[in-house]
Amino acid sequence: MKTSREVLILTGMSGAGRSTVAHALEDLGWYVVDNLPASLLPSLIAQTENADWSSMAVVVDVRSGRFFDDLNNSLVALESASIPHRLLFLDSTDQALVQRFESTRRPHPLQGEDRILDGISRERSRLEDLRSRADVVIDTSNLNVHQLEKRIGEIFADGQANGVRVNVLSFGYKYGMPVDADLVLDCRFIPNPHWIPELRPLTGMSKEVSTHVLNSPGVNKFIDDYVSLFSEMSQGYLREGKKYVTIAIGCTGGKHRSVAIAQEIARRINDFKGPIDLDAKAVHRDVGRE
Repeated sequence: MKTSREVLILTGMSGAGRSTVAHALEDLGWYVVDNLPASLLPSLIAQTENADWSSMAVVVDVRSGRFFDDLNNSLVALESASIPHRLLFLDSTDQALVQRFESTRRPHPLQGEDRILDGISRERSRLEDLRSRADVVIDTSNLNVHQLEKRIGEIFADGQANGVRVNVLSFGYKYGMPVDADLVLDCRFIPNPHWIPELRPLTGMSKEVSTHVLNSPGVNKFIDDYVSLFSEMSQGYLREGKKYVTIAIGCTGGKHRSVAIAQEIARRINDFKGPIDLDAKAVHRDVGRE
């Protein structure tokens, strides 16, 4: 069975937004199957071989005792059939998950007679290896429903990626590091515009702050070198089947330096002439939080 269609396996922490993502994919034209036992995945693909869809998303239930063996066998079957597939893992901080379960007044599936946090801890331990294998990890801790839908659209609107899509994410260290980062850059070596009164109220998206940051000593060479290095790395990512990469760029508050650097790195990645297609977008997690 040969096909150019793509299968997306959607899983992750309970409460991290699987239903929201499934609905967003449906709105994008994906064929979505919810809560399918992992062992039935190859059979489903075979039965829908002639169906009118180009991309299918399958939401799998991670609470089954045989889930991991079944999923591994299914992934091997997909690879043997030359079916392109990706694994999307939704994650969130313990605090965010507790708040979500408390707000809906529903128990965590694995908490039993214990606390919600105990159930979250058990699930996180079970899913640790699976998360490390994921092609795409999305941290939904600071995303509302609409922001999560937008993120899904940015990644999956065109179905199967032909090159590597790059999410260049600015963040502030004082708000915590993003858990879905593949690569992290620390730009706190750059002089902070926060200490310049006329620049303090602005963000790194403004021309004044961007010019100040990019003209700081060594910054342009730093960006050029990094973009060139990332181009080399991206070829390896693509060979390994990883088509979506998040570069997290941090400064103290996520308002000035990291924003300006993220904007510029995304622009230069898009302009870079290399052997594979790179599509980069800058996203600013913490702008407006101060």
